[in-house]
Amino acid sequence: MAPATAPSVANLASTVTNAANQPDLRGNLMPVRSEIDIDGCHVDGTIPTGLRGSFIRNGPNPAFEPLGSYHMFDGDGMLHGITFGDDGVSYRNRWIRSRGLGAELAHGAAVYHGLAEVMSFPDPKLTGDAGPLKNPANTHIIEHAGRRLALWEGGPPTEVDTNLDTLGEYDFGGRLVGAMTAHPRIDPRTGEMCFFSYSLFEPYLRYHVADSTGALVHSVDLDLPAPVMMHDFIITEEHAVFLDSPIVFDLENLGTGPMVNWKPENGTRIGVMPRRGTNADLRWFEIEPGHVQHFWNGWATGNRIEFSGSRLADPNFGIDPTSPLDEQAADNQPGRPARYWVDLGSGSAGWEPSDDLPGDFCRINDAYTGVPNRYAYMSAFGGSVGNQGDFDTMVAYDQSTGERSMWHSGAGGHVGESVFAPDPAGTAENDGWLINAVYYEGGDRTDVCVLDARDVEAGPIARVTMPQRIPFGFHANWFGA
Repeated sequence: MAPATAPSVANLASTVTNAANQPDLRGNLMPVRSEIDIDGCHVDGTIPTGLRGSFIRNGPNPAFEPLGSYHMFDGDGMLHGITFGDDGVSYRNRWIRSRGLGAELAHGAAVYHGLAEVMSFPDPKLTGDAGPLKNPANTHIIEHAGRRLALWEGGPPTEVDTNLDTLGEYDFGGRLVGAMTAHPRIDPRTGEMCFFSYSLFEPYLRYHVADSTGALVHSVDLDLPAPVMMHDFIITEEHAVFLDSPIVFDLENLGTGPMVNWKPENGTRIGVMPRRGTNADLRWFEIEPGHVQHFWNGWATGNRIEFSGSRLADPNFGIDPTSPLDEQAADNQPGRPARYWVDLGSGSAGWEPSDDLPGDFCRINDAYTGVPNRYAYMSAFGGSVGNQGDFDTMVAYDQSTGERSMWHSGAGGHVGESVFAPDPAGTAENDGWLINAVYYEGGDRTDVCVLDARDVEAGPIARVTMPQRIPFGFHANWFGA
């Protein structure tokens, strides 16, 4: 599947003005206007000689004034690539040219409503082969089996090349039915990629495995009692582990009320199955109601599985068309670190808080996916709690000692997701650097900050001044040279 024909790079520019004063288009949520290529970005400090590759961040950057209610989940995906080379640091940004964006470019205005009004389907004469729902591919960017995939959990992945140019939606040679999570888990030892998709309609959950060559070799439907928003999961060397939390899609009110509702009476369960298992192998374990948007990692020791993430007691993402356009509908209460466990022998499971610091964007050194790891990284509110995801502090946890180290971004600073870039000459788990796109209100600028992962409290060892700000977004990854 290829994207709809789009105008040349020079002709593509955002026309968003936020005439309705919508919260998710204010400040650094306002899209940047243009795609640019800049070499020789200004650097304060010293870029380590081992840091060679690209930090790429995905996030929303709507091209057109939205139709009705806008949530940042709706915006057209834009990739921001910062490449560290022997001759300096360069910056490039590109819209993900989805088929839906191609239809809107041909029309010269927005055609698709956002998630809050998802049942307001566009005129098929305007969308052509792009279909009734736009796949903005705006959430994450990964690489597996030589393919770079931009992800949005409501649709299939979108393949891009190393220049950030869009190649088109990718369906694993026709074998992928439905969508793909924005948080697959890649086993660095086997090369397998495990992932899932959720749906508003049965089957509510589907699980997949792609082998190290990128072939989709295992797909199974898994039974759930209700359609839930399931954003992330974890794997061990042998298991896939799901959290079935009661953040439930409200089909009766879809497009006329909140898209999802918190229903704690439905309960919360941890599901465990072999990585190549089926629904018959899936075991469920009841725990206290709660939701995790992002996990750090998990592993198994004998019959005991342990994993961790940022737990929300009663989430509200504010996808509600009945809210006034100029008011924030989301609940700003963030998650807090928590540990989970399952004992497969006794059939018991539980959780406990591991810190009271509010935060999310949970990351590790990905070389330790599925096995015990010592260090964990998070973006947090070191001061007062702001809007969802609008963090000001980078955090490193030593899970062996319980120690926590932090760097606060300073006055008017807003940190994104920290990504671990391993030192090629390193041997320890935390031998490497944390990279984060930090926005500063005062100068309306973004600095890509590089911190030594072994000494986060020391702050950035290098700051790269971006030639244009990077709007707030979602997830990023490191692609080594």
